[in-house]
Amino acid sequence: MNKWFSSLLSLLAITGLHAQQTVETPKLVVSIVVDQLRGDYLQYFASTFGEKGFKRLMNGGLVYHSVDFNFPNLSEASSIASIYTGTYPYYNGITGDYKYDIDKNREISIVADDNYMGNYTSDRLSPLTLLATTVSDELKIASQGQSLVYAVAPDAVEAIISGGRYANGAFWLDDYNGKWATSTYYKDAPWYVERYNSSEAIGNFPEKQWNQSYSYYAGLPYSTRLNPFSYNFTKNDKDRFLKIKQTSLINTEVTNLAGRIIENAGFGSRSASDFISISYYAGNYKLGSDPEEYSYEIQDIYYRLDKELEKLLDLLERKVGLKHTLILLTSTGYYDSLNKLPQGFKPMGEFYPNRCTALLNMYLMAIYGQGNWVSGYYNQQIYLNKKLAEEKQVKWNDLVRSAAEFTAQFSGVQEVTTAGQWMVDDTGRAAAFRRGMNKKLSGDVFIELQPGWVVVNENNPGKPEYIRDNAILSPLFIFGEYVKKEHIYRKVKATEIAPTMSFVLRIRPPNGCKDLPLQEIIR
Repeated sequence: MNKWFSSLLSLLAITGLHAQQTVETPKLVVSIVVDQLRGDYLQYFASTFGEKGFKRLMNGGLVYHSVDFNFPNLSEASSIASIYTGTYPYYNGITGDYKYDIDKNREISIVADDNYMGNYTSDRLSPLTLLATTVSDELKIASQGQSLVYAVAPDAVEAIISGGRYANGAFWLDDYNGKWATSTYYKDAPWYVERYNSSEAIGNFPEKQWNQSYSYYAGLPYSTRLNPFSYNFTKNDKDRFLKIKQTSLINTEVTNLAGRIIENAGFGSRSASDFISISYYAGNYKLGSDPEEYSYEIQDIYYRLDKELEKLLDLLERKVGLKHTLILLTSTGYYDSLNKLPQGFKPMGEFYPNRCTALLNMYLMAIYGQGNWVSGYYNQQIYLNKKLAEEKQVKWNDLVRSAAEFTAQFSGVQEVTTAGQWMVDDTGRAAAFRRGMNKKLSGDVFIELQPGWVVVNENNPGKPEYIRDNAILSPLFIFGEYVKKEHIYRKVKATEIAPTMSFVLRIRPPNGCKDLPLQEIIR
């Protein structure tokens, strides 16, 4: 009996050891973020999808149906930064796609950096605004630089932030020449990217067309279009690449370049894991002559994105092997609605930022004396003049409180929060503002407008901003050899994605990350 029991224990020990030895870290992590991807649209449009794109991830992986970002005013940059750093703008420094430069009195890219020139672009950019490490940064540190890290995205801010500080390379499509651009901050300039730019990049073609791909779209029954759409982008249109970035064509470009990197970089050929981040677009086409909210265009973007995912997954199977690859796909968590009102429908009201700041400055002058007390307005934030307050020996807290109390009286203003409030209060509503702000970049007074109102910027009256406060279903797919197939309907945090990737890679989570890995992965 004892002999039999000892043999059983030995067998269990050997089996357990074998199981531990076969659970390996992935050779390649492919992290995909789709800007404005909506989980409800994936359901509405599912009948047009094939079996090897979205459905392959849905049916073969771990699916979370609701990812929450937990802070206001989501954007490409702030969402992507939270996904890859596992923390909020308050710590990672990425509050939005742009930041307000008080000295220049204008907004500039959040990744602007005059110290680094661009390749195939006139923009000077770097990831040094990023104040926290990303998952790929920690992978680079853990592997002592041996892991390869690349990022490919339609826009610079997506590529640079998802690549992190230590990426080998980050590439985006330039707005004006249609070539794949990068910054001299990055050390790698692969020959295959150069070759693609010289002959195959979309900027080499004087004309590109976007035609409706599927004969009949029925996912959204509200379109007024009677015939299939067709758009022609020619070299005579100086904005053609900006327009292309809001079509299915940009996703094809992203897959093409990412495919060149996967084919040539040697992913999976070293002991350390490699990492590639890929960004796609799934928002509205807003630059047409008469854009629609519930359009055939948005359905076509999803239909063709499904085909791009199929191509990408097939390539990964051939080059690396899906059993050696961990794939994550998620959304930026917001949706840039067109908010176009039909004729005869009016908004709840109109808010004019320039009028607001002009009247506020007059009010502050009446209290504290002559001067430009308001330095600027950007993204529902008012920036006050600290230098003037010091010169006139005005107590800063008194100035901010006076500005907030006056601004709160404007029609359409729902609530006003000051920097002093959200910097010291991490509970209740102030906590959400705190997570989305940064003490070095954000304004001194934050204005929350009532839903249904429209912001009319006097400098650009043709582009009103409609206020909506809608949550969207933001899915997360995790697909890999050892990932259990399961659908999870509880709400999870976007900041749990980075520690989950770190757990699978067996590295430290990013240095600003305070959340644990998702419990289904730990199990």
